[in-house]
Amino acid sequence: MRQTQIYPMIQSILAAVLFGASAPLAKVLLSKIEPIPLAALMYLGGGVGLLLLRMLKTLHWRDADAEARISKADMPWLIGALLAGGVGAPIILMFSLQNTPAATVSLLLNFEGVATALIAVVVFNEAIGRHVWVAMFCMTGAGVLLSLDLSGQWGVSLGAIGVLVACILWGIDNNFTRNVSAKDPVVIVIIKGIGAGLFSLALAFALSVPIPSPLVGLSAMLLGFFSYGLSIVLFILSLRSLGSARTSALFGSAPFIGVVISFLLLKESPNVLFMVSLPIMITGAILLLREKHGHEHIHDRMTHEHRHYHEDGHHAHNHQEQNPPDSFFHSHPHEHGQVEHEHAHTPDIHHRHGHDT
Repeated sequence: MRQTQIYPMIQSILAAVLFGASAPLAKVLLSKIEPIPLAALMYLGGGVGLLLLRMLKTLHWRDADAEARISKADMPWLIGALLAGGVGAPIILMFSLQNTPAATVSLLLNFEGVATALIAVVVFNEAIGRHVWVAMFCMTGAGVLLSLDLSGQWGVSLGAIGVLVACILWGIDNNFTRNVSAKDPVVIVIIKGIGAGLFSLALAFALSVPIPSPLVGLSAMLLGFFSYGLSIVLFILSLRSLGSARTSALFGSAPFIGVVISFLLLKESPNVLFMVSLPIMITGAILLLREKHGHEHIHDRMTHEHRHYHEDGHHAHNHQEQNPPDSFFHSHPHEHGQVEHEHAHTPDIHHRHGHDT
C-alpha cells in the first residue's frame, strides 16, 4: 500500500465517523424538531459553517489559494450533484418513508454504495478489481446485517422502490461530485449545503412545518457543520484520490460508527447482529488497505487545474518567477504531456484511464 493511498483512506474513514455520528445525535434532536427543518438546518449548518471557515481561511491562511476554483465547466456536474443528492434523493426518501417499514428502509439504504460503484464502472469507466468488489460487498453486507430487524415488519412496496431510487440518485451525486473533486472541496460543499438547505427550508415553510426554537436550530446547524460539512469535504478529498467505488466502500463504515455512538450516548447494547457484522466490515476494510493495482498505462496530453506540488511524479512543469516555489502546494492551469509508465495507482484525478480487463 502506497503512503499516498493511506491518507485518502483515512479521510474517507474520518468522513464516515463524522457522518455516522449524525444519526444518534439527530435522533436526540428529533424530539424537539421536525424531520424536514432538521435536514434543512443541518444542510445549512454545513454550508454556512464552511463559508465562515472559508472567509477566515482567506483572511489568515497563507495557502488560501492552493485549491483550484470552480469553473463554468464544473457547474453542470455540481448542479447535477445538488439536484440528485441534495434535492431529489431526500424528497423521494421522505415520501417513501410514509408507506415503507423502517426495517425495509434500513436495509435498502445500504444499496447506495453498490449503486455508486455500478455507476462508476458502467458510466464513468472506473477500474474496480476483484479485491475492491469483494471489499465493497463485505462493507455493504455488513451494513445489511447491522440494519436487519428480524422482529420488525418487512415488505416490498412502491415505497421500497422509492428508497432504491433515492440510493441511485445518491450514487449519481457521488459520481458527479467525483468529476469536480479536483476543485476546492470547501466551495463545493458550500454550494451544495446552502443550495440543498434553502430548498428544504422552503419546502418546510410550504408544508407549514413548525420551526424550532433558536437554540435547537443552532444545535442542528452545529451538528450539520460536522456531519454534513466537514464530513463531505473529507469525502470529496478521498474521491479525488481513490475514486467513487473505493471511497464509498470505506464510507460504508458510517452505520457502525452510528451504532457505537448509540451504545455510548443512548445506552444501547450491542446485539448478535452487530458482533457478526463487525468482522465482515473489518475484512472489507483490510481488503481495501491491501489492494495493489499497477500496470503500464498512458497519460494522454491534457490541461487542467487542481491543487498540486512538484514532487509527486506527475507535475514537472516550470513556473514563471511570480509563481510559488515548487515545494509548496499551489493551483493553476497546467499541461501534462503524454507519458507512458508503470506504477501502483488508484483512480485518482490523473489515473481515470480505461482498462481492458
